Amino acid sequence: MARKVETHTTGEESEAHLQALRAQIDKLDLQILELLNKRASIATQIGKVKLNQGGEVFSAAREEEVLANVLAAHKGPLPEVTIKAIFRELISGSRAVQKVTRIAFLGPEYSYSHLAALQRFGEAVAYNRTGSIAAVFEEVARKHADYGVVPLENSTDGRIADTLDMFIRMPQIKICAEIRLRVHHHLLANCQQTEIRRVYSKAQALSQCRNWLSKNLPHATLHEVSSTADAARLVLSEPNVAAVASRQAAVRYGINILYHNIEDSPFNETRFAVIGLTDSARTGHDKTAMMFQISHTPGALADVLVIFKAQKINLTWIESFPYREAKGEYVFFIDFDGHREDPKVKRALAAMEEVCDSVHVLGSFPQARADDE
Repeated sequence: MARKVETHTTGEESEAHLQALRAQIDKLDLQILELLNKRASIATQIGKVKLNQGGEVFSAAREEEVLANVLAAHKGPLPEVTIKAIFRELISGSRAVQKVTRIAFLGPEYSYSHLAALQRFGEAVAYNRTGSIAAVFEEVARKHADYGVVPLENSTDGRIADTLDMFIRMPQIKICAEIRLRVHHHLLANCQQTEIRRVYSKAQALSQCRNWLSKNLPHATLHEVSSTADAARLVLSEPNVAAVASRQAAVRYGINILYHNIEDSPFNETRFAVIGLTDSARTGHDKTAMMFQISHTPGALADVLVIFKAQKINLTWIESFPYREAKGEYVFFIDFDGHREDPKVKRALAAMEEVCDSVHVLGSFPQARADDE
């Protein structure tokens, strides 16, 4: 009977194999670098063509198309979220080669509005933090910023009233893209849980964690501040306090995370609007947002809704909002599947003109998918 011969890889052989693999990585890195720069050169040429045509550098429709093409061809082993992050920064850098885009957002840095802006535009832009949602609109209207990022609605708390009010006040501002940010709140503190006496955060964040906080910190008082990032900074300056804020804020300010994902709903998500002076081209997978007013008569709203049913258009959001210029009057905000250039959407808009007191399209834009924060 023949004996089985066992073979063992020596340390020298393992080291040689490791060096060979690293050499392959080094070679691939140089090839990737060469391709990245070739891509950037073509992006520069595209920028010149856009400039001659009077077009915008940022195109939500085109960027969605690029990501869709890449993800459709992706076979792994890298996870999809990693591929999206890599191409987000690649697109951001390619935009910057053409023109540095200015983005206004509700600050400070590492607030959820800032995280949403990073998710959409990447790092290679000029970020302009503002102190209010109204200021974001003003920066865009005055062309101090090319685009703004404002919260539109939250899955737990509903509409963001300040944003809707500004669309009424500045109807020239358009929605050109949307961002869906999966919001995870964390309890940040540099003391023990039993030592916490005050918890700071933005009102919406405290609301979205109210059950967890009452159960786990019944001895602590809750205090509202202007942003979750401001709450995190207070942890550094006051004893026995905690903040409800993002993981990125904890990293930025060097604060311990005592508990992760303390939001009451596991599906907590905030939808943001990217605002500008023009909306987006058609992609075939779009939404349209609009606002309208109707008379105070029985069935007036039903007359509007039946238009969408007749055209087989799916409504994805509807809100009524008090119209401050007239007591007892309301403005309705809706968005729905389809682009304003789609034939059935055109028919619906024409029909609405017949039954509404006023109709204003806020913009058409590509539908976004949620990404984790």
